Amino acid sequence: MDKKILPGRPNPLGATYDGKGVNFAVYSESATDIEVCLFDDLGQPQMTSFRLPEFSGFVWHGYLPGLKPGQLYAYRAHGEFNPAAGLRHNPNKLLLDPYAKAICGRMDWDAPIFSYPLGHADADLAFDEGDNATGVPKCVVIENQFDWEGDTLLKIPWNDTIIYEVHVRGFTMRHPEIPEEIRGTYAAFAHPAAIEYLKKLGVTAVEFLPVHDFLREKHLIDKGLTNYWGYNTRNFFSPTSLYSSSGDRGQQVTEFKNLVKQLHRAGLEVILDVVYNHTCEGNHLGPSISFRGLDNRTYYHLMADNPRYYMDYTGTGNSMNVNHPQVLKLIMDSLRYWVTEMHVDGFRFDLASVLARELYDVDKLAAFFDIIHQDPVLSEVKLIAEPWDVGMGGYQVGNFPVLWSEWNGKYRDNVRKYWKGDDNQIQELSSRLLGSSDLYQDDGREPYNSINLIIAHDGFTLNDLVSYNEKHNEANGEDNNDGANDNNSWNCGAEGPTDDAQINALRMQQMKNFMATLLLSQGVPMICGGDEVARTQGGNNNAYCQDNEISWHDWNFDERKTELLEFTRTLIRLRREHPNFRRHKFVRWRRLHPEHAKDAIWISHDGTEMTEENWHSGFAKTFGLLLDGKKLEWLDEEGKLVTDDTFLLLFNAYHEPIDFTLPKGSWKFVLSTSKEDQTIKDNKVTMPARAFILFSKH
Repeated sequence: MDKKILPGRPNPLGATYDGKGVNFAVYSESATDIEVCLFDDLGQPQMTSFRLPEFSGFVWHGYLPGLKPGQLYAYRAHGEFNPAAGLRHNPNKLLLDPYAKAICGRMDWDAPIFSYPLGHADADLAFDEGDNATGVPKCVVIENQFDWEGDTLLKIPWNDTIIYEVHVRGFTMRHPEIPEEIRGTYAAFAHPAAIEYLKKLGVTAVEFLPVHDFLREKHLIDKGLTNYWGYNTRNFFSPTSLYSSSGDRGQQVTEFKNLVKQLHRAGLEVILDVVYNHTCEGNHLGPSISFRGLDNRTYYHLMADNPRYYMDYTGTGNSMNVNHPQVLKLIMDSLRYWVTEMHVDGFRFDLASVLARELYDVDKLAAFFDIIHQDPVLSEVKLIAEPWDVGMGGYQVGNFPVLWSEWNGKYRDNVRKYWKGDDNQIQELSSRLLGSSDLYQDDGREPYNSINLIIAHDGFTLNDLVSYNEKHNEANGEDNNDGANDNNSWNCGAEGPTDDAQINALRMQQMKNFMATLLLSQGVPMICGGDEVARTQGGNNNAYCQDNEISWHDWNFDERKTELLEFTRTLIRLRREHPNFRRHKFVRWRRLHPEHAKDAIWISHDGTEMTEENWHSGFAKTFGLLLDGKKLEWLDEEGKLVTDDTFLLLFNAYHEPIDFTLPKGSWKFVLSTSKEDQTIKDNKVTMPARAFILFSKH
C-alpha cells in the first residue's frame, strides 16, 4: 500500500473497494478534521492513520491506493468538545463508520470508551483523554462479490402472505438435526432441516428479529444476561457477526446472503425487523461509538433549550433526528442496500412513529414517508410499521400512508379480550375479522394493510397467554418490574404448569381458538415463532435478555405440541387453498351493486341475521360469520372472476354450550377447536363452550 492518501470522492459514503484501493467518505458538519485509522488486528494499537484530505458538502473523503478487502479501520473526529452545546468530539475515541458493511470484534467495557471520565456529577461535561482503540470493534473493508445464481425478490402478493416472526439464533440453538457447531447462526437457519420445517408449516415469509449489528449492554453483561433480541443498533449496514458461523472479517455478509438465497429457493420471503428510531449510544451518559462522536447534532434529536440532553421518544435514551437530510439519507441508503445487495423482501420498522415525527408531532406526511413513496426500489418492497412509540401522541394504528401495512395492535387486544370472555367485544371483532376496514378503508388501503397478530416476540407466548394471569420476569433481574402488566391473558384456572387434565384441555382449545381466528381473518396473519408448538417462556413476557432455553425453540415435540402443530398446518393450508380467507380488497361496489352487499353476513345463534340489538348486547359472545365465496369481487390475472367455497365461521366465547341454528344450505363440517361432537341435527349444532367451528358448502 502506498503511504500517500489521495483526495478521493465524496460518494458513495463508507469504505468502497474499487479493485485498486479504497475510497473513504464520512459525513460530519461539526468536525474540524477526520482521520481514518488502520489496524492489522483486533486488540492492537493502530497501524497508521491518515487525515482525510478533502471536505465536500460536509463529507470528508480520501483514497488509499493498494488497500484491500479485509482491512480493519475506524475514524477519529477532531472538533469542539462542548456537550452543553451538543458537541461531543473527542479524537481519543475511535469511531465506527456509519456506512461500514461489516463490524469486527467485541466491545471491552473496561476500556475508556466514554468520551468523558466516569465517576462524578455532571461527568459527561468533562473531557476524557484515554485512548480506547484496543478495546472497541473495528470496521471491515469488504468486496461486494457474491454469486446469487439468478436470485431475485419473490414479490409474493400481500394477500397471499403468511408471516413467521422468528429469531435467527433461537430457532436453531436446540435443533437436533442441525450440526451443533453451527447452531444459532445464519448457516444453521439455512440448513435444509430448518427450511423444510417452515415449508411444511406453510408460511410464506420469515420476519427476523434485528440482524443489524447491535451492542450488548454492560448492565446486562454484569448481571450474567445479554441483549438477545437485538433492538440496540450500532450500525445499519452490517449484519451482526454474533450469528456468523464463519467469522467476522466480512464472512458474516456472505453467510447472510447465502441464507437469503436458500430461503428464496424454498419460496420464502425475508423481512427484516429494523431499528432506525434510535441507536445503542443511549442518553447523554452513553458511550461514544459512532454517530455521537462524528456529529451529535446531526444524528440525534437534541432538546432545543438544552442540547446537552436528548429527546427520547423510544425509551432508550435517544431518538434519531429524521428531520435532518443526512439522517434521512443514511436510513434510505441502508434500506436500499439491504434490498439491492442483500436481496431482502421487506422491512418491519420498530417504533415507526418516531420516524414520522416532524419536530414533536407525528405526521404521516413526514419527509421519511414521502421519500419512500417515490423511491423506485423501496416503494416495491413490503413495508410494515410498528405504529407507535413511547412519546405523546405516538399511538398511530391506522394512520400510516398508503404503501404501509401495520402491526394491528387493536386486532391483538380485541381478539385476546374476546376469547378471554370479556363483555362488549363482538362489535369491534366484526371489523377485526374482516380486515379492520374502520382503520384502513378510508385512506385507500386494503385488508392486507392490517398485519394481524395475537402474539409477538414482545409479550407472552401463545402458551403463556392461556397459562398465566401475571407476568413472571424474575429471571430478568429487575424484581419483576419490567414488561407489560396489562396482557389480557387468562390462565384457565391455574397459574403456570398444572397436572389438571381439564385445565390443560381448555388451554389447548383456547390456543386453537386463537390460531383459528388469526389464520382465518382477513388481513395478513403473523405467527410468532414457536406458537404453533406451544412454546413457553415460563411466564416471562419480556425475554429480551434471555439468550438461553427460556427463549430458544424446543424441538422435542410431545403429543400436545404435535396436536397444535398439525392443527396450525391445517389452518394454513385452508387459508392458502381458499381465496375467501385472504381477500385482497374491501367491498367498495355496494352502492352500485347491491347484489354484492351480502358477501359477508353476520349470523345470530338463532340462525337469523344479527340485529343492532344483538351487536349492542354487552354480554353476547356467540355469533357466526358467513363468507360467500361467489361474491369476492376479485379478478385473476386472466381477468376471470375468482370464486370459492362459502364458509361459515362460528364463534362461542361463552363459558357454556350454545345451540346454534345454521343458515339454510347443505353445510359440511371442516374443523373445530373442540373435541366434543358437533353433529348437525335439524339444521342445528351445539357449540361447545369456548369453541370455534368451521363449516363449508360449495
